[in-house]
Amino acid sequence: MKLSPAQLAKHLQGSLAPVYAVSGDDPLLCQEACDAIRAAARAQAFGERQVFSAEANFDWGQLHEAGASLSLFADKRLLELRLPSGKPGDKGSAALLEYLARPPEDTLLLLSLPKLDGSTQKTKWAKALIDGNQAQFIQIWPVDAVQLPQWIRQRLAQAGLAASPEAVDLIAARVEGNLLAAAQEIEKLKLLASGDQIDVTTVQAAVADSARFDVFGLIDSVLNGEAAHALRMLEGLRGEGVETPVILWALARELRLLASLAQQFAHGVPLEKAFSAARPPVWDKRRPLMSRALQRHPASRWNQLLMDAQRIDAQIKGQAPGSAWTSLARLCLLAAGQRLSLPAES
Repeated sequence: MKLSPAQLAKHLQGSLAPVYAVSGDDPLLCQEACDAIRAAARAQAFGERQVFSAEANFDWGQLHEAGASLSLFADKRLLELRLPSGKPGDKGSAALLEYLARPPEDTLLLLSLPKLDGSTQKTKWAKALIDGNQAQFIQIWPVDAVQLPQWIRQRLAQAGLAASPEAVDLIAARVEGNLLAAAQEIEKLKLLASGDQIDVTTVQAAVADSARFDVFGLIDSVLNGEAAHALRMLEGLRGEGVETPVILWALARELRLLASLAQQFAHGVPLEKAFSAARPPVWDKRRPLMSRALQRHPASRWNQLLMDAQRIDAQIKGQAPGSAWTSLARLCLLAAGQRLSLPAES
């Protein structure tokens, strides 16, 4: 059954479940959830620990053997199974279902997973984790840009520090999207700050620019109409060596979807129905972003932007003149609803 991260600490004060599954893509938040479960297990006398990493060619029989064998050193055992791909395959699915059907006594299984996509969540083994009675499923969601300042303030408070709003905003800008970097920088500030108050000057002196730029974050900025932020992220991606075809692929995919949705909406199809009918369907969490984007341009404009994307593809292949990076910047600006002083490539 599902257990929210906010409920985890209180839950762990009571009797522990036979199985815990932590799923998400943020390394820090997933690590801290797993650490909390490990600490609770140690406090309740789970003295032996075995760790398995289910990479390619993993022998799933080891999970059964570990569950069936007697502990040599302690009455209770913690088994950790790390599944980096989130895809156990047929043998792994069968092994997990068998384990969940009859969890061994005095044994706690901690399963570490990435974020599970929609199709994976519908598999029998995932449903047994999410909806079954034997497991607690903890879904870790990333902290988005709007939530990040509050997260930083809470983290500073835990460290016994307080910061001015300007200092918090500066930390957020410099560690954008990277909570692990944010946590490390707050630990650094604990050492460097004189007293418990943090100001902009202290942050400027102590915090490195650890912003993590990713393609999907860029897409979200464009959809949200954040033109300046999108340009900064695009430049960050370029600095990190991300290739133009990867960025163009993500942008073009979104433009195709937006053009189709706008066309349906223009013909009287309600947006919610169009979102559900899309293949793949638009997730509930992304629908507000898509709705805001669709309010900016009609279908004809989205189709024009899609043609611009095709031209960038020709530039990347050397079949058209101009800089693909400059054209990508222009495309992001136009899709975000802005027209800055950036002319089209000729």
